[in-house]
Amino acid sequence: MKCNGEITIFVLMQSNPFFLKFFLIAIALILLFCANVIIGSVSIPLADIFHNLFGSTGSTIQTILWQFRLPKAFTCVLAGSGLAVSGLLMQTLFRNPLAGPDVLGLSSGASLAVGLLLLVGRGIDLSWNAWTLALAASAGGASVLLLMLFIARRVRDNASLLIIGLMLAAATSAAMSVMQFMSRAEDLQSYVIWTMGSVGNTGWKEIGVLTVIFSVGVSISILLIKSLNSWLLGENYARSLGIDVGRSRFWIVIATGLLTGGITAFCGPIAFVGLAVPHLARLVIPTTNHRILLPIVICFGAMLLLFCDTLSQLTGSAQALPLNALTSLIGAPVVIWQVMKFKKISV
Repeated sequence: MKCNGEITIFVLMQSNPFFLKFFLIAIALILLFCANVIIGSVSIPLADIFHNLFGSTGSTIQTILWQFRLPKAFTCVLAGSGLAVSGLLMQTLFRNPLAGPDVLGLSSGASLAVGLLLLVGRGIDLSWNAWTLALAASAGGASVLLLMLFIARRVRDNASLLIIGLMLAAATSAAMSVMQFMSRAEDLQSYVIWTMGSVGNTGWKEIGVLTVIFSVGVSISILLIKSLNSWLLGENYARSLGIDVGRSRFWIVIATGLLTGGITAFCGPIAFVGLAVPHLARLVIPTTNHRILLPIVICFGAMLLLFCDTLSQLTGSAQALPLNALTSLIGAPVVIWQVMKFKKISV
C-alpha cells in the first residue's frame, strides 16, 4: 500500500507540473509553522513540544504552547492568508497590479472604525467584544471599498485611482490624529501599540472569530472563481459570458471587507501582505487561473506572516520587533519591482 501511494504521488508530479510546487509549498508552510512555535524569548526543543502538546503534564512549557505560541502561529496563518486573498480579489476586480487593502484605503477604513471603538468608545474590552470589533472594522473596510468602486466607475485611469486611494488613506489618518489628540492617555497607548501590528494579542476566543470570518471570506472567493477569471479581461467581457457583474462585484466587496476588517481588528493594520503576496505567488507559479492561484496565495500569505513573525522573535528578548516593520521591508521591494515592471523601467 505504501509503494502504491508513492507511485501515485510520482505519477501526479509527472502529469501535473504544479503538483510538485504545491507539495513543496505545503512542506515549507509546515516547517515555518513549527519554527514559529519553537522560536521565542524561551526556546523550546522540538521533542519537548510534542511531549507537552498532547500530554497532561501541566508544565510551564505546556502553558506557553497553548496560551501563547499556538494562538500566535494560528493567527499568523489566518491573518496572512486572509490579507493575501483580499489583495488578490482587489487586484482582479480593479485589474490593477498595485491594488491592495492598504494602498486603496481599506486598512485605513478598518483602522478608523477600530479607532472609534478604542478611543471614542473609551477602551473597549477586546476579549468581550470580539464580534463587535470585527464587524465594525469589516464595515469600515467595506465602506471605503464601496466608495472606491463608485469612484472607479468614473475614473478609468489606474494611476489616478491609486492616488485617490492614498488620499482616502491620508484623510482617515487625519481623522485618527484628531481623535488621538482628544483621547485619554491610556486609550491612546493601547491604540498606538495596536497600530504597530501584532499577532500575539489574540486568544482562542479571538481565533474562533477570525476562523469564522476567514472561512466565510474564502468560501465566497471560491464560489466566485469563475467570475474572477472573467473579470481579468474586463467588465464587458465578464458580462458577455453571462456573469452577473453587479452581483459579482457585491460579493467581492463583502469578502474583501470581511477579511480585511476582521484581520485588522485583531492584528492591527499589517502593511504590504495583501499587495505583495499575489505577485510572489505568480513568480513561483505563473498563472492567472484563480483555481490554481487562490490556494497558492493562501499558502504564501500564511508563510510570509509566519516568516516575519519568526524574524521578530529572533532578538531573544521578551519584546518582539514591530510586525509592520518587517512586512514593509519585504513587501516594499516587491512593490517597487512591480512598478518598474509595469512601467517597463530597465536597470
